Amino acid sequence: MSPDRRPGAGLTDVLGIRHPVIQGPFGGGLSTVELTAAVSAAGGLGSYGAHTTAPERIGPLVDRIRAATSAPFAVNLWIPRAEEERPVPDAAALAAHTDRLAVHYAGFGLTPPDLDEVNARMDFEAQVDAVLAARPPVISVVMGPPPQRLVEGARRIGAPLIGTATTVAEARALQEAGCDVVVASGSDAGGHRGSFLAPVRESLVGTFSLVPQVSDAVSVPVVAAGGIADGRGVAAALTLGADGVQVGTGFLRTEESGASPVHRTALASEQAESTVLTRLFSGRPARGIANDLVRAMADAEDRVPPYPAQNNLMLPIRARAAEAGRPGLLNLWSGQAALLASGGTAGDYLTGLVADAGKVLGRPL
Repeated sequence: MSPDRRPGAGLTDVLGIRHPVIQGPFGGGLSTVELTAAVSAAGGLGSYGAHTTAPERIGPLVDRIRAATSAPFAVNLWIPRAEEERPVPDAAALAAHTDRLAVHYAGFGLTPPDLDEVNARMDFEAQVDAVLAARPPVISVVMGPPPQRLVEGARRIGAPLIGTATTVAEARALQEAGCDVVVASGSDAGGHRGSFLAPVRESLVGTFSLVPQVSDAVSVPVVAAGGIADGRGVAAALTLGADGVQVGTGFLRTEESGASPVHRTALASEQAESTVLTRLFSGRPARGIANDLVRAMADAEDRVPPYPAQNNLMLPIRARAAEAGRPGLLNLWSGQAALLASGGTAGDYLTGLVADAGKVLGRPL
């Protein structure tokens, strides 16, 4: 552990929570008020992924979470990356991308999105204004260091700021930018990779390698994420020097999550033994269960447009696939330890994590 680590600045103290467990924030409809509130009420930090939430809806969203729990919770935003978010330039380029998906649009009776729909993007600056105006207890970010005005705004409203790193260099950058907590997200983690200083392919560090190095490199509390879904994983992360853990896929399996029934079923099946990093669903590399679409379109991985264009191209297909119970066409986000999770309610799952970790460690968590 770094000699500069501040004594008494533990994760539970900084965040005002009872247990050193953060629920990973989910976007794209997978976050729910019910899940966020249930995790917070049980003593962890519930999180709501708001990166696809329109600015005018953020205030009412925070009000709903606050009405559902008096405990601290986090609202999460994605830091935009202009170099990745290139628009589709013209109709000819769009046709190449929609032709690739034509069979799926036709299969659901869909009209492909037009150029404006494909190139639509969220107004991040307005989202920042809305989050700061809503004053959530905690703010978290992924995909990069927070801009200075978000750091200053979080200080002004008294909200601790959490950043997500996939490498040691990124952890240092987040601390230097003003983050109060750093999540060390190993390559085991499900969903989108948040690498921002180097390409994802150069930033795939496993959780067990990443956590102790980040713990040595920064003086703020460190949270381990990636491949942690049961008490053994929690205990291992704490033994490696983490101050707490962030659990994503395990909470995605719980009853309160926004995962579709077929997604939740896949997470509890042998399908979840095989995961892959893919750009096919959103345009950014993300870990999910390998399914029919991922296998059939593997040769297009480097040709699909970047986020958010590919995400917008896939949204109607994903929505219809969820409605129709077609897991082969869904983004089945999953980490590499999905089958270690117990499912059930979020509160019971969190309570079990804490109890089991305490047994492994031989002390209360």
